[in-house]
Amino acid sequence: MHLRDALASDIPALTAIYNSILLTSTAIYNDIPATEADRHAYWQSRVAQNYPVLVAVGQAAVNETLTNQILGYATFGDFRSWPGYRFTVEGTIHIREGVRGRGIGTQLMQELIERARALGKHSMIAGVDSENITSLNFLTRHGFTSAGVLHEVGFKFNRWLNLHFLQFDLTPQPQPNKPLPNPTAPL
Repeated sequence: MHLRDALASDIPALTAIYNSILLTSTAIYNDIPATEADRHAYWQSRVAQNYPVLVAVGQAAVNETLTNQILGYATFGDFRSWPGYRFTVEGTIHIREGVRGRGIGTQLMQELIERARALGKHSMIAGVDSENITSLNFLTRHGFTSAGVLHEVGFKFNRWLNLHFLQFDLTPQPQPNKPLPNPTAPL
């Protein structure tokens, strides 16, 4: 398996992964499947902001034949749009059904963290449905810590959902004689 930046030609596979997760879980608080045009616009907006959309490519079975497929993808974007949040991003990782638990998410997470650090980001946020124990455990294993729960802020599958926020510190604590980021730096 290898990681690379997503290409426009990957949009059908990314859309299929996204919609599969959207339709079968509470990992995405949306119940309207995305079109390829939606996902293409999403990809373009990330690329325009110099934010990564990474794909994991590797062997997967298709009609009992192993072929190279997109196994998962990861990205991050602005946590909130106001200037005071410019050093914080919100990350997401989606892995294709049938290949979860094989370390794909770990490799994507490691690269996502390195990309955020390279862009000078300070903190990465993850929002996870509070019943998604697998994702909560995954994030905790990778150094994310709980930052709080927002109760009944989502609604899907005819029930209220609680959103658990987790946070990862991308930069070490400030050292004596090392300045903090310039608050007037361009956005």
